[in-house]
Amino acid sequence: MVYLTRLEHFNAAHKLYNPQWSHEQNEAVFGACANENWHGHNFDLYVTVKGEVEEATGFLIDVKKLKALILQYVIEPLDHKNLNQDVPFLKNKMCSTENLAIAIWEQLQPQLPDHITLHCVKIYETPRICVEYYGE
Repeated sequence: MVYLTRLEHFNAAHKLYNPQWSHEQNEAVFGACANENWHGHNFDLYVTVKGEVEEATGFLIDVKKLKALILQYVIEPLDHKNLNQDVPFLKNKMCSTENLAIAIWEQLQPQLPDHITLHCVKIYETPRICVEYYGE
């Protein structure tokens, strides 16, 4: 089994806010992340795929193809967007980084060739905070 990781980057804004809670409860739980004027991040996205190397090419997957899939199904829908308002696959979800990692997995896994499996989606929200999702 070989693992291959592609790093991408995107910028996006979001707000953590539960509409069923009071403004005070949202501020108590989410702090500055509940700011009514949103806040943004410079996200680093690591996508790791796994599978067997193809004998004819020596590749797990052509990295140009992997890059194109990530750009089309993940980066283009997310980059410079408001995650709460502009991204259809996040509609009606709390836009935490945890839920973002799950949503990215759900967008990307069906697009991969049959001999490739998504192993991990890892997102750095800040240099000190990251989320990893393994499809479990």
